[in-house]
Amino acid sequence: MNLRVNGDLITVPEEIKTITELIKHFQIQNPVVIVEHNHMILEKEEHAKVKVSDGDTIELVQFVGGG
Repeated sequence: MNLRVNGDLITVPEEIKTITELIKHFQIQNPVVIVEHNHMILEKEEHAKVKVSDGDTIELVQFVGGG
């Protein structure tokens, strides 16, 4: 399946069906991840429900702290 993630066209396995599975695929473990799916910002509770499809546009934003 082809997705545009953070501006890059990438191919991910067809087994990935939801935003949660996509986040796991990228091994993102940051508890604060903002997800935009086809230009709509998702609530964290929606990640397991929202399906990903070929051609979708996804933005994944993580916040990092520093000093």
